[in-house]
Amino acid sequence: MTIAGAWICLLAPLAGALAITLAGRRISRRTAGWISTLTTFVAFAGALVAFFGLWAADPSDREQVSTAYTWLAAGDFEVELQILLDTLSSTMMLIVSGVGGLIVWYSMGYMAGDGEERRYFAYMSLFVFSMLILVQAGNFLLLLVGWGLVGLASYLLIGFWHHKPEAVAAAKKAFVMNAIGDATFALACVLLIWETGTLELLGVFDDVGSLSTTTVNLVALGLLGGAVAKSAQIPLHTWLPDAMEGPTPVSALIHAATMVTAGVYLLVRASPIFEAAPDVQHLAAILGAITLLVAGVVALVQWDIKRVIAYSTMSQIGYMFLAAGIGAYGYAIFHLMTHAFFKALLFMTAGLVIHHLDGEQDIRNMGGLKKLMPRTHIAFAVGALALMGIPIFSGFWSKDGIVAAAFASGDALGYTLYVAGLVGALLTGLYTTRLYFAVFRGEPSEFVKTHAHQGHGEGPRSMVIPVGVLTVLATIGGFVAIPGVWEPFLHWIDETAEPLVTATVAEDYGTSAVAVTLALIGFFIARRAFVAGRQIVRSADAWRVLEHKLYFDELYDALFFRPAVAISVALRRNVEEPVIERSLDEIGSGTIQVGGEVARVQTGLLRTYAIAIAFAVCVLVVVFVAVR
Repeated sequence: MTIAGAWICLLAPLAGALAITLAGRRISRRTAGWISTLTTFVAFAGALVAFFGLWAADPSDREQVSTAYTWLAAGDFEVELQILLDTLSSTMMLIVSGVGGLIVWYSMGYMAGDGEERRYFAYMSLFVFSMLILVQAGNFLLLLVGWGLVGLASYLLIGFWHHKPEAVAAAKKAFVMNAIGDATFALACVLLIWETGTLELLGVFDDVGSLSTTTVNLVALGLLGGAVAKSAQIPLHTWLPDAMEGPTPVSALIHAATMVTAGVYLLVRASPIFEAAPDVQHLAAILGAITLLVAGVVALVQWDIKRVIAYSTMSQIGYMFLAAGIGAYGYAIFHLMTHAFFKALLFMTAGLVIHHLDGEQDIRNMGGLKKLMPRTHIAFAVGALALMGIPIFSGFWSKDGIVAAAFASGDALGYTLYVAGLVGALLTGLYTTRLYFAVFRGEPSEFVKTHAHQGHGEGPRSMVIPVGVLTVLATIGGFVAIPGVWEPFLHWIDETAEPLVTATVAEDYGTSAVAVTLALIGFFIARRAFVAGRQIVRSADAWRVLEHKLYFDELYDALFFRPAVAISVALRRNVEEPVIERSLDEIGSGTIQVGGEVARVQTGLLRTYAIAIAFAVCVLVVVFVAVR
């Protein structure tokens, strides 16, 4: 029954996507939404069956593999369509299908009236299915398939409104950036086949010790490249803010519980490989620390409500990379879960605000929405407090545990990461408070007075109910792991990925005291700046640099895009046109000319043909005689 639940979880969203696609216009747009929502919740039910079945099983039986059939075979090499059910995958199944189901349900209200709702919900079901393949895969090839399908589905969803040039450009950018990571991941798989002869996760992990240092480092780097691209970490991070061009529920799905956390899942899933390549594992932690700081400072100057939340996603994923990079795997997944709750909540409350203001996303045109949208205000405030790591909200328990683990590592790198995590807490307090006050406090702007939907409520029930559920989860979701008191969640994950570092209770609570203090300092600084009508970043030069996102896009444009365009133009001018196109013209004209000459020989006179045949026979006779 446990494995059956896992297969139901995997196949239900696929069934939904196929049903919507095959039915086409024979079903209403509303029906398509219900099909997608219900099949996603069926997947969640299957995940619950698998999870509790595993929970009730003996600890020695909590690693189960189920094979449908042999997918491909070449000599001694075989790849099977198999799923791996353990404590890590069962947890991810619950997060993906549970939070994903709430987001798909929310979409029914947000996308109501859109002419392409059927296509939208087919894409959403495809995305959930792809993510479930990724987290349930029993071998690296199936994991790579899910990895690629997630990238494809995100491309389709980000560019859903394809009549907008910005959405199309953002979708292509996300696809290209992710393709870079897909390529490094694929190369790592090729190297594993060459060295171990298998791609089964458990088989590869058993053989890691027999690999050379060079091989294991190259494999780890390939996997890290895939994780960095998918989770939008520096330097492959520039696609994430632009992905805000998609519908808001897409932002919640991609940037909260699913796609951007795939890299964190991979780091934890492949922990035996990374532990055998400690330099690469530390590189993951360093990249996470850099990303959480860079994203935090860039978020201070953003005006788009969704982009501020997007940069906070980059920052929080940075914390997860930091945790996985130092071997605090339980806290990495713990923060992944709590982040799914409060970040989906923030995106969905932002969606309510956007919906209420006729699609407006610029926070300079907002303000004073606390009175107009009191329930949305409460939900957003809960999400903001969880993001800042304020007790007792979910983010407090998970994020501070990561920073404490960095301190507990006891080396120079650990202390550096510890300081970076604390600075990140200060930045989080700054940009989160800035966003909250700009949207909900103060006096309503003229735009709000003109465009707010007065007397129409805060949104349809299909939007409000999922927000209410996530508000509760963002408040109490962290109680599954209270350091030094009650830690079932951490022990559960430890069964799959045993931690390399563990903080003491004193280190944990001491770190929490410092981190909360810094977050509150950030709160009061941002609040004072808002009351005084000032910005947190007051230097014009610093503002310009941050507004251009540290010029990463411009740098990549100069290093890659422009040279590629120049090379392609030069090849067309110097190779394609003179060599290929003109040679084709010459071949065509030459063929016509030869055909004309041959046509002149075709006189239609029998004696001419007889003479030609006799001449040819003579030539053949001479040739054969000469050869003999």
